[in-house]
Amino acid sequence: MKLELFEHNQKAYEAAISMMAETGKAAIIHPTGTGKSLIAFKLAMEHPQASVYWLAPSSYIYHTQLENLQKLMKPDSSDNQIQSPDNITFISYSRLMHNEELIEKIQPDYIVLDEFHRCGAAEWGKSVKKLLDAHKTAKILGLSATNIRYLDNQRDMAEEIFDGCIASEMTLGEAMAKGILSTPKYVMAMYSYGEELKKLKQRIQAMESRSSARKNMELLEQLRRALEKADGPDKIFEKHMRMEGKIHGKYIVFCSSREHMDEMTEHMHEWFDSVDTSPHRYVAYYSNPETSKAFAEFKADKSEHLKLLYCIDMLNEGVHVDDVDGVILLRPTVSPIIYMQQIGRCLSAGTNKTPLIFDLVDNFESLYSIDCLTEEIDQAFSLMPCTQVEREKFKDRFRIYDEVKECRQLFGQLQSSLSSTWDNYYLAACAYHRDHGNLKVPKDYVTDDGLTLGSWIQTQRKVYSGKIAGGLTADKIEKLNLIGMIWNVRKNSFDTAYEELEKYHEQHGNLDIKSRYVTESGYPLGKWINNIRVAAKKKGKEAVLNKEQLKKLEALGMIWDKNSEIWDVYISAAKKYYEETGDLHIPVRYVTEDGVALGNWLSSIKNGKSGRKMRAETLTDEQKAQLKKLGINLENTNNTVWNSKYELAKKYYTEHGNLNIPVAYCVDGVKLGRWISNIRSKRKNPDSSGMMLDESRIAMLDSIGMDWK
Repeated sequence: MKLELFEHNQKAYEAAISMMAETGKAAIIHPTGTGKSLIAFKLAMEHPQASVYWLAPSSYIYHTQLENLQKLMKPDSSDNQIQSPDNITFISYSRLMHNEELIEKIQPDYIVLDEFHRCGAAEWGKSVKKLLDAHKTAKILGLSATNIRYLDNQRDMAEEIFDGCIASEMTLGEAMAKGILSTPKYVMAMYSYGEELKKLKQRIQAMESRSSARKNMELLEQLRRALEKADGPDKIFEKHMRMEGKIHGKYIVFCSSREHMDEMTEHMHEWFDSVDTSPHRYVAYYSNPETSKAFAEFKADKSEHLKLLYCIDMLNEGVHVDDVDGVILLRPTVSPIIYMQQIGRCLSAGTNKTPLIFDLVDNFESLYSIDCLTEEIDQAFSLMPCTQVEREKFKDRFRIYDEVKECRQLFGQLQSSLSSTWDNYYLAACAYHRDHGNLKVPKDYVTDDGLTLGSWIQTQRKVYSGKIAGGLTADKIEKLNLIGMIWNVRKNSFDTAYEELEKYHEQHGNLDIKSRYVTESGYPLGKWINNIRVAAKKKGKEAVLNKEQLKKLEALGMIWDKNSEIWDVYISAAKKYYEETGDLHIPVRYVTEDGVALGNWLSSIKNGKSGRKMRAETLTDEQKAQLKKLGINLENTNNTVWNSKYELAKKYYTEHGNLNIPVAYCVDGVKLGRWISNIRSKRKNPDSSGMMLDESRIAMLDSIGMDWK
C-alpha cells in the first residue's frame, strides 16, 4: 500500500529528495502536528532496497510515530503489533553514544536524524558526528520543529549539521494561517499573582519621588482589584470547556518541574470539580517507570469523564496524541520554542476540530507570549496571496479570550510609569545610536538599566502612524529624526538589506548566501534574500522590486535560481577534472581542493539517484550536452552500470557455482551482495521505485543460476 502524504509534506518530501541528491543532506523544519515523521517513512518505503538508520531521542517517540503510521496505512486494523518498515533500523541517540562500535559495523544509505536539534547536546552530538564522518556517502534527512537551541547560545543546528540545507521550513503560525493545522480557541489568564504584586510594590517603595510613588501605588491598587475581580481558574475552565462542549475531553497539562507538578495536582479538585467531580488524572515524566502505562491509559480512555495528563517535559517534542482536546499551560517564563511545542500538542493536520489552549501563568511578562505566535501568523499572511476577507475569516476562527485584559492594560501603564519618562528613554536611544551607529533596535532589546528600549521604539512608530494615542510632539519627532529614527520599517528594509548585501559581496565576492545567515550586526540577510527569491519566483521580479532595486541587485550578481547556480559549480569542477586527467573515473568520496564533493555528485548522476531535479528526463538539453562532452551519456548510463555489476556477478558464479552472495560482500568497491539482494526485492515488489528489472535482465540472471528466493 502506497503512503499518501498531505500536500505540504509531499512538497517537502520532493524538495528533500532533490536537495539530498545535490548536497547529500536536507533538513525539514515543520511544527508539531504536521506529520513530518511520515516524510521519513515515505523515504524508506519508496526506497525499499536502501538501508535507513533512524535516530531519535527515545524509542518511545519512534514507537508512537509507528502507531501513527499504522493508523494511516491501516485505519480499520485492530492489530496491536506495530511493524517498522523492513529497511529501517532504529537507534536512540543514547544507545549510539554508549555503543559507538556500531558505527563501523553498519552500512547506511540514509540516516534520519529525528528531532535533530537535540544533536547539539554535548555527548549525543559527539556520537552523531562520528557516525556522519564515518559514512560520508550516506544521505542525511533531518526532522525537527525547530533548528534553534534557545538556551544554548541560540545555536542553529541546521547550519551546524546540514550546512543550511533546509528543504522545507514552516512556522507554527504559518501552518495555522495556511489551514494545515487546526485553528484553536485561546484563553489567557493568571492562576497566581501574589508574588508579582509584592515585587511591584517593592519597586514603587524604592522610588525617590514621593509624588510618583503615590501615583504608582494608586495604579497598583487598581491592578490588585482588577485581578481579584477577574475569574479564577475554576470559573475559566468551566466556562470555556462547557462553551465548547468538551467537559469530558482530554487535556495535556504542562508543568515546569516535579515540584511544580505536585503543587498543580493539589489544585485539581479546586479547579476542575465544577467541570467534573471525578476527573481521571494521569502523570507522565521521564524518570517515572509508570509513564508508558499512564500514557497508554490516557490515550485509550474513552470514558465520560474529564481526562487530565500532567506532564513535565516528555511531550514537548516527538510524541503526538491525535484526539487531545486541548492543552493547559501552567508555566513560568519559558523559551518561545517550548511554548510553541506545547501549543502544538493539540493541533493536528487534516482535522477540523477546534482545540482549546488554556495559557495560565503566574507572572505578567508571560501574558505576552502569544505575541510571538500572532507575529508568525501576521508574517505568514504578509507573504501569502490572500484577500483581506480571508484574513478576517481566519481571525474569526482563531478566537482569543483575554480573561485578564484589564489587568494587562493596568500592568502596562504601571510598567511604563515605573520604567522611566520619555526623556530617559530618549537618552537610552541616543546611547544605542552612539554605540551601534543606527537606531535599528531589536524589539526585545532591554538596556543594562532595565529600560525596554526595543518596545519603546515600536511604540513611538505606532503613535507616529496614528495606530495608538500618545504625546509625540513635533519637537520629539525632530529629536528622534536627529538620531536616525526609522518610522517606516518596511520601506527601509530594502535599503538596509542592500547595505548588508554590499558588505557581504565585498567580503566574499558573491551573493551565495545561506538561508540562515545572519550578519554580525544581527540582520537576517539569508532570510531576506530567500524571501525575495521565493516572492520573485511566484509573482515575478517586477512585481516584487522596482527597476532601480532590480538594477542594484543585478549589479551585485544576484542569484535568482539557486539550483542553476549549484549546477554551474559542479559542472565547472567536472570540466576542470576532465581537462586535467582526460576522464571522469572519480572515486565516490573525491572532493576538490575547493571543497566540491564531485565524486558523490557524479556517482549520483550516473546511478540515477540524484532526485527529481537531476534525473535525465528533467535536465535541460544544454545540461545533457554539457555532460555528453565529458563522456557521460545519460541515455546509456543505467545500462552501463547494470551490465558492469552483472559481469561481476557472472564472474562470482563462475568461481563459486552459485549466486548465494552474502549481503555484505564487496568486490572492486561494488556492494555486489547488496545489489543481488536488491534485485530479489525488486522482483518481489515490481511496483517499488529503484532499478529497472525487465524480462531480458531476469533471463540474463537466470542464465547464471540466480536464486530468486
